[in-house]
Amino acid sequence: MSRPPATQYSIVISVSLDNVPGVLGRLATSIGDAGGNIYAVDAFVAKGSTVDRQIVVNCRDEAHQHEIVEAVNGTDGVTLHDWWDRTFRMHEGGKVEVLSLCPVGDVDDLSMAYTPGVARVCKAIAADESLADEYTIRRNTVAIVSDGSAVLGLGNIGPKGAMPVMEGKALLFKEFGGVDAFPVCLDVSTPEEIIETVVRLAPTFGGVNLEDIAAPGAFQVEEALKELLDIPVFHDDQHGTAVVTLAALENALRITGKKIGDLRIVISGVGAAGVAIGKILLGAGAADIIGVDSQGAVYDGRDGLNQWKQWFAENTNADRAQGALSDVITGSDVFIGVSAPDILTVDDLRAMNSDPVVFAMANPDPEIRPELCDGLVRVLGTGRSDYPNQINNVLAFPGIFRGALDARATSITEKMKRAAAEAIAVSVTDEQLNERFIMPPVFDKSVSQRVAVAVAEAARAEGVVRT
Repeated sequence: MSRPPATQYSIVISVSLDNVPGVLGRLATSIGDAGGNIYAVDAFVAKGSTVDRQIVVNCRDEAHQHEIVEAVNGTDGVTLHDWWDRTFRMHEGGKVEVLSLCPVGDVDDLSMAYTPGVARVCKAIAADESLADEYTIRRNTVAIVSDGSAVLGLGNIGPKGAMPVMEGKALLFKEFGGVDAFPVCLDVSTPEEIIETVVRLAPTFGGVNLEDIAAPGAFQVEEALKELLDIPVFHDDQHGTAVVTLAALENALRITGKKIGDLRIVISGVGAAGVAIGKILLGAGAADIIGVDSQGAVYDGRDGLNQWKQWFAENTNADRAQGALSDVITGSDVFIGVSAPDILTVDDLRAMNSDPVVFAMANPDPEIRPELCDGLVRVLGTGRSDYPNQINNVLAFPGIFRGALDARATSITEKMKRAAAEAIAVSVTDEQLNERFIMPPVFDKSVSQRVAVAVAEAARAEGVVRT
């Protein structure tokens, strides 16, 4: 089944139209016949013998873009001048920049911002390093660290290939949390090299967001950095996903009326995200969780488990259920997918308990096509924006770091993560809540503010803060 036209493959076509009746209609028909969806047309006034226009067309993929261009080029009365891919145009020159916070308009400004006045601030920080949190960018700056080894949906594309994703993350940090985040993409070969590099860079930053690092190295990197640094270290692929999953589940249970301690939960995918989801759900009161990876159910005693999957095995699946996903999903209440497309079937859904909750979060293609779930699932969520109930990390990480930085937290604890999940969940009021609306809109910036307050309060209550 071919994908529908979408904004991420949209193009702008710059054309001149003969100013006679029917030309615009022919152009629209040519684009439609080629499968394009006209998204926007610039305003114009028809004067003279021709009309210049720019038209935005959503396409299916890059090959389809060229089909649309050929269709436009072959339309009578239309002259094609230029066309471009809107996504690539948006990324030209990168998506973030450094801006100054103070003017340097005269000698007096220069003498305070730089030499000789800056020496006074340098000496004060050298005498009391905690002042760096007050008088440098460290108080509001996060490093987005990746080696590009496990970029979502793309795999191991290397540090330069990962840069656009990390820039996008920095954009979201600023837009939703007011946090100055900077991409730090590392050309390394081992987790140890990531650890060593980040430790050396740490004096510059108030926090570290680890991103798109392949498991199990991601676990190793995070654990080592949390031990070595006195600033928050947060692997968003793990914990951001876990936070929004818990928030979604809490609101789904408000609809079904079930209690988290009574649920049987099946998690498909026991990598970075799956292990973190299991941990946060256990902390929230879940008692019956079974994880399934490519080798089947994870249980204590199964061969080939790394130390993180072993932890998962020891803390879940008390009955040591074995077999494939279809073998263990019978009688379950919740399915959480952070794995691969099309591994969940209609028969699997029918084998679940009444009012099942399904979070099929693999991107870009979920574990089951949402259309197949109609009438079989009480609450359905995905990681995509073109279906209801998008379970998106952007609801979590900007607010989590905002709160951690505001509290000058030394770490991000499980209680802080659960506080973040609760803050997201309560952002959906009882009046708003329904089967198709369990998560607040990702563009509701009040969510990040609510998360920040909850996280800062939890950090202070636990005492994991620098005074």
